[in-house]
Amino acid sequence: MTRSARFPASRLCLLAAAGVIALWAVAPLRAEIVERVIVKVNGEVFTKTDLETRQVSALRDQGVSQQVSDADMRKRVEQMTPQILVDVVDEMLLVQRAKEMNYRLNDEAFNDVLTRLKAQNKIETDEQLQAALKSEGLTLVDLRKSIERRYMVETVEEREVFSKINVSEDEVKRYYAQHPSEFTSVPEVTLREILVRVPGDGKSVNVGLDEEAKRKAESIRDRALKGESFEKLADLSDAPSKANGGLIGPISRGDLEANFAKMLATMKVGDISPVLRTPAGYDIVKLESATEARVLPYEEARRQIADKVAAGKQQAAFDAYIKKLRAAAIIDWKVPELKKLYDEQVARTQAAPVPGLAQ
Repeated sequence: MTRSARFPASRLCLLAAAGVIALWAVAPLRAEIVERVIVKVNGEVFTKTDLETRQVSALRDQGVSQQVSDADMRKRVEQMTPQILVDVVDEMLLVQRAKEMNYRLNDEAFNDVLTRLKAQNKIETDEQLQAALKSEGLTLVDLRKSIERRYMVETVEEREVFSKINVSEDEVKRYYAQHPSEFTSVPEVTLREILVRVPGDGKSVNVGLDEEAKRKAESIRDRALKGESFEKLADLSDAPSKANGGLIGPISRGDLEANFAKMLATMKVGDISPVLRTPAGYDIVKLESATEARVLPYEEARRQIADKVAAGKQQAAFDAYIKKLRAAAIIDWKVPELKKLYDEQVARTQAAPVPGLAQ
């Protein structure tokens, strides 16, 4: 996944590919005669309304309903805002860099994107497109600006960072050697069960009812041993798995109770267990399938590892690149509280380990 995934697009079908942010009013936004500036990045302004728009879009992307409580809404907004601030500043820096390098979206590229958008959303005419945009309070000019901004961000990422990343065979082999658990499957079993429950209050045992349940379980086991379908006999079970022919699993062998796991280890696929006393009653299990631990050979894992290492190197390279842009920029915060949230989120991001890098 590229670093541009940090700048999520709107959930709206028409605009998703373009990354357009559409308004969805949690509460009416207040029109102000003088817009409040939150931050200036190399002189470019980001306002309070811009932030509210991003917050609204993020809520939409999370599928948040307008029916949630005000308290829950505030909590969600508080949680997402630090990352929104980081993403906004990074995006502004990348767009500014694209302008410096003259990375622009020409008419041909824009028309290609527009054609794909229309096809994806089954829009056949320009009139239908205009109507769809109007329903979101947007114009074709707005759409183009958003598509171009996305294009500029991704072009900088690709040309300035990602195109310079290579993964060597030694790096792939080293990752494979250092992360054996990622390529070793867990031994598992799949079972079918039939439970004959012993009626009672769970505090005392009625001997007569207990014996009756045991005889019923032994009778069912005998029928299974004589060739009747275990799956059909599961219709007699008192366990919830009855609805699925008694099927349970796959279950990791490591998650099984020790004595039960020891018994299963002596069974072959297709074997039926003795009648087992459990807290709920009498159980019979059939070993439906079993898999042993398997180490994925290097040649089979190679492509998967190369992709993962490449993604890790891309992330690390981008983090270093954006850090330089931030350091060289004049980032002038006008709201101290938001600057604090931004600084704390940047620190958290820089401290987080980058997955996919061999040590």
